[in-house]
This record gives sequence, C-alpha cells and structure tokens, in this order.
Amino acid sequence: MAPKLTVRASWDDVANVWVATSEDVPGLATEAEHVDALLSKLERMVPELLELNGMGDPADASASFELVTTTHPQVS
Repeated sequence: MAPKLTVRASWDDVANVWVATSEDVPGLATEAEHVDALLSKLERMVPELLELNGMGDPADASASFELVTTTHPQVS
C-alpha cells in the first residue's frame, strides 16, 4: 500500500488564488483561482513530481493524495 500523501492549500487574499504545497511531494508548489482547477493541476503534478524524485512508479500514473484546504478570516 502506498503511503498517504497530504497536500495543503491555503487561500491567498492578496493574489486571490489557492496556493498548494506538500511536505510529502518535494518540489510541489502551485496555485489556482478555484479548488477544482487546483485539483486538476495536482492530479497531473503529484505523479510527475513523485517520479522525478524517485518516489513513484513510472508505470503507475495515479497517485492518491488528500487535499486539506484552509482559509483565514479577513481582519478588519
């Protein structure tokens, strides 16, 4: 069984985008305006980065990960 990967995304109020990074996927840093778009990018990027880092099987293009999103209330 493959280890569970966690990707964390937080909302950037200044740039108006979701910013995603992961301690489990070296080199992962991406952003998107909507969570759906972010998920689409991550589904491509995570397997590619795992393979580039020698952590994934090139024959297995799928990689399971959990996306944890966080928003922070605006301070007036």
